[in-house]
Amino acid sequence: MANRALLQLYARAVEGCLACELTAGERELPGGLIDETGHWVVEHCVGPLGVGTLIVKPKRHVTHIWELDDAEAIELGPLLQRISRAIAKLLGPEQVYATLWSHAGGTPVHVHWVLQPVGPHRPDGLFGPHLQVAMFDRGQAPTTAAVETVADELRALLAGR
Repeated sequence: MANRALLQLYARAVEGCLACELTAGERELPGGLIDETGHWVVEHCVGPLGVGTLIVKPKRHVTHIWELDDAEAIELGPLLQRISRAIAKLLGPEQVYATLWSHAGGTPVHVHWVLQPVGPHRPDGLFGPHLQVAMFDRGQAPTTAAVETVADELRALLAGR
């Protein structure tokens, strides 16, 4: 795993950025760092999108896809595939949604991909963006214990254990 001091340098680039603050350890991150590459980190979502929903975000503060450098872009596709595969293997969903999120309060923020396992027992039978909106409207984040358990299991799976 990356040196925490290096991650803190990335996070200090933009003060007040939730994504940067979580990565740098300046805010509590249930489940901790799950995986990383040279340019990306994988963490559990801190919002209400359910247990096993992961965030894939660049280590440096980037607000637009077109700002990714070549090295970041090259790592992204294989990372999304590898992490989605791990989610599928561990949780057995019928689908893993991959959505881009990059706004807060109508302003572009630290770009991140949300990898969300979706099963047949969705709230109100909803799917796609309707499901995510309904989950945010309900505002029921998973328990810290549930997040930590799935994060530990995903780390082990990704490490080949």
